[in-house]
Amino acid sequence: MAFILKYKDLNEEREIPREDYTIKDLLDDLNLSAQTMVSKQNGELVIEDTVIEDGDEIQLVQIIYGG
Repeated sequence: MAFILKYKDLNEEREIPREDYTIKDLLDDLNLSAQTMVSKQNGELVIEDTVIEDGDEIQLVQIIYGG
């Protein structure tokens, strides 16, 4: 089982390590904070508790703060 990860210049297929693998688990594996990222699953905004399924396309977008 695998999914596509899109983040910055990354566009790669990654294996799903276990059945209940979530967006939060992915962010933790990449050492990214859920507070600074927006996550999309197959083009739809999702929360960090969303489970990643086989064939999903996960896009991570960094939130930019500033004034």
